[in-house]
Amino acid sequence: MARILVVDDSPTETEAFRGMLEKNGHEVLTADNGADGVAKARVEQPDVVLMDIVMPGLNGFQATRQLTKDADTQHIPVIIVTTKDQETDRVWGKRQGARGYLVKPVPEAMLLSEIASVMAG
Repeated sequence: MARILVVDDSPTETEAFRGMLEKNGHEVLTADNGADGVAKARVEQPDVVLMDIVMPGLNGFQATRQLTKDADTQHIPVIIVTTKDQETDRVWGKRQGARGYLVKPVPEAMLLSEIASVMAG
């Protein structure tokens, strides 16, 4: 299946995503802030990145922009997964290059469907 990088500063959220994804055959990589997420994506070249927005230092919008504008990582689809449910956040996330936007808590079926969708192009 896919190698998925989960970038989230909440260990609880990270483990919840890990459980859902590994149960469905995916390999999970993790980073607990935006800067580490960008660095890990450059090295590991995951198939998909799940990106939280609210994190210390480099936030998810900034990290998404870095990934989608960098020649080494722009091919990796980013799905923003956040508690921020405003339309302005969705629009801004898409402008940063995110290919998907999900609001926590994310039902497992919806998460898997979004991953399949962005991987298919």
